[in-house]
Amino acid sequence: MLLLLAGLPGKANAFNQRSTALPEASDISRQDRGDVVEQLRLRVPAAAREAWLTAERQSWEPWLRQQDGFLGRELLWDGQREEGLLLIRWRSRRQWLAIPERDIAAVQRQFEASARRALALDPAAGEGPTASNPFPLVFAGELEPVGLTPAGEAEAVP
Repeated sequence: MLLLLAGLPGKANAFNQRSTALPEASDISRQDRGDVVEQLRLRVPAAAREAWLTAERQSWEPWLRQQDGFLGRELLWDGQREEGLLLIRWRSRRQWLAIPERDIAAVQRQFEASARRALALDPAAGEGPTASNPFPLVFAGELEPVGLTPAGEAEAVP
């Protein structure tokens, strides 16, 4: 599958949380063009990788499954950059952007609390990469699927 980076529909907010702000007027025509992939990159130190995955499973995973238009997500690890890459598929841009920011903020708070518990960090002591979010957002964007190459059967070699 080829994915085309189309840009973030809104700005990441000051809390470094995942954000789906309302689109600009120029973005309205793109809302119903089919699938869209939300792309997020998080700073995830190698030693904290399992804590990140635990926090994802305890917060975002169950919440996403309940969202209208959610098609699935893929969690990827970039060991060289020490980043987690999340590719979240939505049936339409309109469904993705219809999620209220207050709902996203509530799940983000759950994610951060779960991550701190998994890492045994005390936010009051200012421990970790940031006192509030052990896995800060590095990048947020939107990808447009433009093609898919399915796996085929291997041809027999004579």
